[in-house]
Amino acid sequence: MNTRSPQVNLADPDLYAVGDPHAVWRTLRERDPVHWQPVGDSLGFWSVTRYPDVERVLEDHASFTSERGTLLSLLGRHDPAGGRQMAVTDPPRHGRMRAPLHRALRLRSAEAHADEIRAGIRALLPEAPPGTGCSFDFAEACAQLPLVVLGPLLGLPARDRPRLVRLAMMCAAEDDPGHQLPGGPEATLRQAHRELFAYFSDLVRDRRRRLAERPGKSAEDLVDVLLTMEVDGERLTPGEVLSNCYSLLLGAGVTLAHVPPAAVLELARTGGYAHWAARPELLGSGVEEALRWASPAGHFMRHARRPLDLAGVRVARGDAVVAWLGSANRDAAAFGRPEVFDPARRPNRHLAFGAGPHYCAGASVARVTLRLFFAELFDRYARIEVTGAPLRARSTFLAGITHLPVHVQPRHKEVAR
Repeated sequence: MNTRSPQVNLADPDLYAVGDPHAVWRTLRERDPVHWQPVGDSLGFWSVTRYPDVERVLEDHASFTSERGTLLSLLGRHDPAGGRQMAVTDPPRHGRMRAPLHRALRLRSAEAHADEIRAGIRALLPEAPPGTGCSFDFAEACAQLPLVVLGPLLGLPARDRPRLVRLAMMCAAEDDPGHQLPGGPEATLRQAHRELFAYFSDLVRDRRRRLAERPGKSAEDLVDVLLTMEVDGERLTPGEVLSNCYSLLLGAGVTLAHVPPAAVLELARTGGYAHWAARPELLGSGVEEALRWASPAGHFMRHARRPLDLAGVRVARGDAVVAWLGSANRDAAAFGRPEVFDPARRPNRHLAFGAGPHYCAGASVARVTLRLFFAELFDRYARIEVTGAPLRARSTFLAGITHLPVHVQPRHKEVAR
């Protein structure tokens, strides 16, 4: 370890709420790209901050396992879902679990639900009166965005979606005061897990009964797919079905909502909103840049399967290794002018969706949803002004803005005669 490394605690959620993790990551990329971070008296992990090293950790499943847990909240413990839930299962079983869901996501793509998603987005964004415009909390409006698309794909009733978003946030940001229960982070996680698994138990029981009543019918949503798919010649156990429902909710139900606020905050700061809005040909590349900029999934953890060298550092078998996606996506060795939000950036090989076997199965759905969202945003509002300080999530995992007060002016539209 380089002794010139900054004295910083990358496991401290306050760094991400009120500090500047990008400044810390920049220093680490320059001085100590594989940095040992002690946690308490007996734990610790290797922090990996450069793009090629982050990519290697995520891609090299022969050297790094996901089955002991993929988030820092599980440091020093084994994930009980390891080997049973897709997100914490290694190849080759991971690929056999992923394939049916990946096919289902393609068949039930966001394009197929575009009208429904567009209507949901319009309901999230308030109408701005001509002349005066209107003020609202942009981050709060975006909070329901993931369930606008995930709801139809999982067959979740619209009335349940706000509660599911709240519970998912309790799981992803258990240290955040806006989501933490009085008993602290552990109590928050326990309560959220209890409610979510109870909810999905009821949902799966009803879905199983419906499937039994119509044998031979094709699956209608992703819950049906989980109930009918086979891995290694066997159906998933009830526990595996529930665990993967939970994983799908958290995979999309938390991170997607935080991409638009991060982009809008930077566009408002630089005055770039009007430029991007006026260039419809940049919608797709701008969404990729918003993903790079936000990097809402801040990290993924792995454990070394064997002793190995990582960027010249010796990593012992069993050591925890944390790949910081937000750092990799601002690495000047991988991106020109990484501190500039450029909707025209090409190429843009960001790692916001991860890399390797665990590359986000719903990435295509997320991309379509964000394109629909920004298209509606640009069509509806001519200007967006940030009117107060943003509030960032107190979380080592979720790089998100939980409150962003804005004032918007409507776009003038010609009335057809």
